[in-house]
Amino acid sequence: MKILIVGYFNETAKSNIVRYFPQDWNVVIVPPGEEMLHHIEDCQVLIPEHIKVDHSLLANAKKLKLVQTGAGFDNVDIPACTQLGLWVANAAGVNAQAVAEHVMALILSYYKNIPFLDHFMKNKLDEHQLDYTGSELNGKTIGIIGLGAIGKKVAAFCGAFDMNVLAYARHAAPQSDSLVKMTDFDTLLSTSDIISVHVPLTLQTKQLINKAALSKMKNTSLFVNTARGGIVNQRDLIDALKNGDISGACLDVFESEPLPIDSELRNLGNVILTPHTAGMPDGRKFHKKRYDFFINNIKRVENGEEPESKLNQL
Repeated sequence: MKILIVGYFNETAKSNIVRYFPQDWNVVIVPPGEEMLHHIEDCQVLIPEHIKVDHSLLANAKKLKLVQTGAGFDNVDIPACTQLGLWVANAAGVNAQAVAEHVMALILSYYKNIPFLDHFMKNKLDEHQLDYTGSELNGKTIGIIGLGAIGKKVAAFCGAFDMNVLAYARHAAPQSDSLVKMTDFDTLLSTSDIISVHVPLTLQTKQLINKAALSKMKNTSLFVNTARGGIVNQRDLIDALKNGDISGACLDVFESEPLPIDSELRNLGNVILTPHTAGMPDGRKFHKKRYDFFINNIKRVENGEEPESKLNQL
């Protein structure tokens, strides 16, 4: 069994990942490029990061059986895979706890001024000159866009902080939990103190958060995105942050990743940034629950079974 993982990994991450798979499997980890094209010819499983899985790539994958992604799958042409008889599966819900915890860490860091206060202390500044504005979460309203596994976790955490929870979902199921109040998109934008995005990147959600959406938010609101960068028009967001149309943002994902060194986001004082690590609680580029899921799904396909969390039907 040959597993091809395509992405940017340091040597420590590569070693951790390879060791975690069964030792009789051939696990190859390479960045996008010529070496990837060589290995894709005889791999049975492809785990793609930072590449598009489309007809041109799949034309070289003569032995491929499964394309396995993490939570997101916007980089995979599912109809093309189906046409070629290849399973596509994601790892839905596997990183829900990790991402939801990261969301709360970002929100708390913002309102408790953690990055600012850490910088202040480490630079040994005069505490008599300390001046900042903070806030408690109690009584604030969070608007959650998308109420899947991650959105529900975030809602539960916010309930523990005595926050009001609004949610918008395109295919909303009735909520038995009185903690969450379902509402429409515009109402969520205009009434929430915090807006957190938890939907996949699709044609329907691409640039869902744009100038029009941002203009409906309170000028005191905080925007949080740990989903996909393409859900946001980043230029519009930067303008809103610079003009004071919204109060701030906490971002783990970006239109272009890694975030360019010269990005204006890096210089904005009302923004907290993390490098797409919300779903990686065990360390950079490694998450035990994710790889447990991958291994189980690979074994299922190897045994002629359907993969869990399949995204197509053969």
